[in-house]
Amino acid sequence: MRGVFVDANGSLADIFERQNKSGDPAVHVNRNADIKSEDMPALLDGAEIVVIDHTALPTDIAKRCNGLKHVVFLGTGARSYMNPEELSQLGITVHLIKGYGDTAVAECAIALMWTAARGIAQMDREMRAGNWLREDGMQLTGKTLGLVGFGGIAAEVARIALGSGMKTIAWNRSPKQFSGVEFVSLETLLAQSDVVSLHLLLNDDTRGFISRERIKAMKPGVILINTARGAVVDEAAMIEALKSGHIRHAGLDVFNIEPLPSDHPLTKIPNVTLSAHSAFRTPEASENLIHAAWEHCRRIARG
Repeated sequence: MRGVFVDANGSLADIFERQNKSGDPAVHVNRNADIKSEDMPALLDGAEIVVIDHTALPTDIAKRCNGLKHVVFLGTGARSYMNPEELSQLGITVHLIKGYGDTAVAECAIALMWTAARGIAQMDREMRAGNWLREDGMQLTGKTLGLVGFGGIAAEVARIALGSGMKTIAWNRSPKQFSGVEFVSLETLLAQSDVVSLHLLLNDDTRGFISRERIKAMKPGVILINTARGAVVDEAAMIEALKSGHIRHAGLDVFNIEPLPSDHPLTKIPNVTLSAHSAFRTPEASENLIHAAWEHCRRIARG
């Protein structure tokens, strides 16, 4: 059985090759991370397994990938890049990787929260432009953090936030328990939270989940953090709320369009801190991620 890692950046390629063991299936590493979807049939050349980091695999392209049976997607957000149900109908199974970067993503969410509360990115931009901007920040000790969705990442965010003296509440579709966290209705969370941090998987039920109505239901002056998926938020409504000040500041690591175009409205709003979908990017998380990818490939090869 043969595979191809189609879009490996330098660091992931190095880790993937280093973790290769004797007896592993043959997986070629393509070190060009900027391939296009239409390049995939030729790159796979009949391989049964494709390892994908960030390249879209539309169903019509998958139909041209002769022999393809398994997609090992590096993360949990495959729906942003492909339609797993349609691929399944073609006989292609999509394998996800969970939990590899929970701490890394949680630390990024916390970093965005603190940066938003103190306006650090905005002050940095102004000082580089020769301006001495001084504004009052928000003191987070004693404030309420609301976690929308409560999986492994949110649990790590809660651990850090509780240690910093924040009251932490959460909403989750299924019942959960976590020491120090009060689970409440979504309506209560939106009304009471000084900071709302999103931790939802993207699916048909969560697309646009943070709607215009739910943004209006948030406390005026709220900080909004999104390290989940851009599409869980009504982007136009969020931008309006940022411009009006209803949302004090947004810390965003994910977007509807990635890379974010330089002329996108979010790049023109001062009360937004942007990071390039990099919350998971730490050496520790990358080691975990690639180990899990190899385990998928080994299990597939064993049948």
